[in-house]
Amino acid sequence: MKILEINHLKKNFDTLEVITDISLSVEEGEVLSIIGPSGSGKSTVLRCATMLETMDGGDLIYSGEYAAKNVNGRSVYAPNKQLKEIHKQFGLVFQNFNLFPHYSVWKNIVDAPLHVQRISRQEAEERADTLLKKLGLADKKDAYPCQLSGGQQQRVSIARALALQPKILFFDEPTSALDPELTGEVLKVIKELAAEKMTMIIVTHEMQFAREISDRIIFMEGGVIVDQGTPEELFHTSNARVQDFIGKFKA
Repeated sequence: MKILEINHLKKNFDTLEVITDISLSVEEGEVLSIIGPSGSGKSTVLRCATMLETMDGGDLIYSGEYAAKNVNGRSVYAPNKQLKEIHKQFGLVFQNFNLFPHYSVWKNIVDAPLHVQRISRQEAEERADTLLKKLGLADKKDAYPCQLSGGQQQRVSIARALALQPKILFFDEPTSALDPELTGEVLKVIKELAAEKMTMIIVTHEMQFAREISDRIIFMEGGVIVDQGTPEELFHTSNARVQDFIGKFKA
């Protein structure tokens, strides 16, 4: 079953065309990584997919339901009530954590299920408790973000996204704000989620990680998909540009 489908996405910022024409889909349980040079439009694709940016053209479909439909060359969005329901299908982990600094770790995780999903406090707290144990943060529940390392803050961000029990999780360069020694602990968590068949789209500069974890990899440049395939296909591609980009990681 397709969890996400994007057809002919276009996105401009004023007169600058950032996404020319992007189409992709993700099946349930699949891990898709998006790689490419800075400025290629990778993060913009994620921001459009999660409706943080408005698409200028194309379709956005979650589990067969249109969030946006291309009409006469323009993306027309579904009514707000429908979009609110579609929002519940995905979670997003930002590169800079985006935790509420004045909330404890516990409150950062518990608040969204309580207020967004309107579940009981008991259920929200049970979810938070389970996730903190799973991510090795049980002893940090009363800490504040400023008291945590970058790796711990990112793990809290992942726990907060998972607390909403999304069908698909988006990661926008989840390790780019971390020191190299803290990167490993975050990548370990994402690998564990992949092993549990969590559907994910990951924008990353970690080439070896993308190779190990992905079912498919997309290489983007200049607002288009230049090449895509399984990790082995992409790492042994005949495309000179892709070879140049990932060549130093090739086996």
